Amino acid sequence: MAFSFTNKRGVTYFLHSTSTTSKTGTTRTLYFFAKEKKAGVLDAIPAGYKVAETVNGLPVLKKA
Repeated sequence: MAFSFTNKRGVTYFLHSTSTTSKTGTTRTLYFFAKEKKAGVLDAIPAGYKVAETVNGLPVLKKA
């Protein structure tokens, strides 16, 4: 089951991740929220992170 977050306006977002490789060869994992389930959907929040909501109601991950 995908991790979902409902903001103060009642809109549900799903947490996703994708991995990218930089020019130097290091791999970075990017986390983002989307309104629809797509490829890369996660089942839980990564360790060391928490969900916060911006003033505009968009969910973001912050380090705990």
